[in-house]
Amino acid sequence: MAETNEPMEPMESPNDAEGSPQQDAEGDSLGATPAIPADRETNHDARMWAMFAHLAGLAGCVMPAVGCIVGPLVVWLIKKEEFPFVDEQGKEAVNFQISMFIYAFVAGLLWFVCIGIVLLPLVGIVDIVFLIVAAIKANDGQHYRYPLTIRFIK
Repeated sequence: MAETNEPMEPMESPNDAEGSPQQDAEGDSLGATPAIPADRETNHDARMWAMFAHLAGLAGCVMPAVGCIVGPLVVWLIKKEEFPFVDEQGKEAVNFQISMFIYAFVAGLLWFVCIGIVLLPLVGIVDIVFLIVAAIKANDGQHYRYPLTIRFIK
């Protein structure tokens, strides 16, 4: 092979392609910064406690019947004055757990006419699924409202 003294052209990396964002020395994108919607909670502690308020509904697994209501109620009562976001999400969690308790009670009564055999496990599944969705949304700072909820606490 013959050697040449011509300078080599630098290879183009995939990030240098047209239309991709430029990056600074630390690898952060230059230009537009992602905008945080105004309706999102930015305080990390408030988001964490709101998530705990939702997840406290799982206390019903430890103390059946009332644990699902007592868990979110305790978190809400302790932190509602400190964080408005926890006040809002705590009320949502308590209202939802009271509603699920009522639905489960009615499904338990309907057990004797064989409808509750299907409804009671369905209420439990709906409770856990919506509880997890709400906890994730609260941790992201989003204001979440449960469906199928009777709003006892306003």
